[in-house]
Parts: sequence; structure tokens; C-alpha cells
Amino acid sequence: MPPRVRTHNPDRIRNALVAQAWSLRGAVGSLDPADLARPTRLDGWTVGDLVVHLALQLEALPRVLAEPAPEGAAAELTLSRWAVSTASVAERLDADTRAAVAGCPDPVVRLDSAVNALQDAVSAPLPDRAVRIRLGTMTALDFAVTRLVEMVVHADDLAAATGADVPLDRHALATVVRLLADALAAEAPGGSVELRVPPFAVVQCVAGPRHTRGTPPNVVETDPLTWIRLAAGRLTWADAVADAALTASGERSDLSGLLPVLG
Repeated sequence: MPPRVRTHNPDRIRNALVAQAWSLRGAVGSLDPADLARPTRLDGWTVGDLVVHLALQLEALPRVLAEPAPEGAAAELTLSRWAVSTASVAERLDADTRAAVAGCPDPVVRLDSAVNALQDAVSAPLPDRAVRIRLGTMTALDFAVTRLVEMVVHADDLAAATGADVPLDRHALATVVRLLADALAAEAPGGSVELRVPPFAVVQCVAGPRHTRGTPPNVVETDPLTWIRLAAGRLTWADAVADAALTASGERSDLSGLLPVLG
């Protein structure tokens, strides 16, 4: 049985976008020039580079909403497919970021402008139509959800690099946890393993015997941030197990071969 497709409340997504964008802006605004020069866990990127990348990701939503709807195009790109396809554009995104950095004298100002543009773009309801992005066409609402993924994942990158407090909007965090869990379940459909990320997500995945009642024989459980780090490739399965950041019981419970979910 394929995993169910979740629905998203457009107003809650809009509110989460604005809240998380301003949380990032506040954290970045507290950094000094020495902080911007710090390395990050993203290969070859400084904090300043990461801030510019974040600005690019936020600017993408106002840009695609301002473009005409793709003529006759259906929204064939699901959120799960988007998540597992990001690896295919990783090199292009890296190149785009480096080019933007070269032309950006002040990353903080660039992010500030991007946050304001995003807020303006979602001040009205999101249009009920498809938008075209590099990976294909998806609904405007789903593309807005992908911006939450970018902000939550990179908020954690920013905190790891600088020690800054970057609060995560609860709805943004819940949405990203569920999206990444659903994407894993879509890539490895089945019912032999139950992935639990309390309090936000429970999915079944991996082909094999399906349990029908009681405690399933194969269970993986972890917290939201550990799951996001695993799914985004910021943390290895072995390190998470060694640090007791997750529990995995049952002979089929090793999900390391399915990670990361994002590129």
C-alpha cells in the first residue's frame, strides 16, 4: 500500500513561512563579520555563503508566483518526488550560490530583502495553480512547503556553524519532519518497519511482512531534529546510533541504506 498523500493548510503554511523567515533573519542579524566567515558543514561554504543561499531559496517563491502559470501543464511533481530529486540539482545549486556570493557585498542585506519579498508574496492566499521549477511542475502550495524544508534544514546548519539560537516554528518543523518521513516511505514502500518521530510523524516503510496489531517487530524512533539531520545527510546512521540519538529494534530496522532522503 503506497503511503497516503498529506494535505496542507495553505494559511498555516503561509504563516509558518513568514515566522521561520523572520526567525532566520533575526539570527543572521545577530552575527558579526567574523561569524559570516566561519566554515559550515556544507562543503566549502562559509556562513556568509549559506546566508546568500538562503536568500536565493526565499526569493524563489515570489519569483515563480510572479511568472505566468505553465500553459496546459499539470502539477506532476509531488513533494516526496521533489525531496528525493534534489540531489540531481545539487551541483547547479552550488554553482548558483557561488555566483550569487560573488555579486553580493552584504549577505545580511540580501537576506533581509528576500524575507521582505517572501512576506509580501504570501500576504495574499497562494494561487491554486501549478508553477514551474527546475525539477518540473508542482502546485504553488507544494512549492511553498519546499521553502519550509530549505529554511528548517539550513536553520540547523546555521546554528551548528555559529552557535546562534535559531528558533524553529512548530508548524514548519512538523511539516518538514512529515514530508521527509513520507518521502522515505514513498521510496521504500511497505509495512515491515515503523518509523516514529514523535510528536509529528509515524510512517510504515520497507517491503516485508506487515504487522496488523500490537508493537511492530521493526521500529525506528528518533527526535525531530535528529530525523531531519539524518534525512538531509547532516548525520550518519552509525553516529546517531552511537550517540543514542535513535533507537532501532528488529532485523529490518537499519534504514541507513535509504538515507539521506535529500541530496
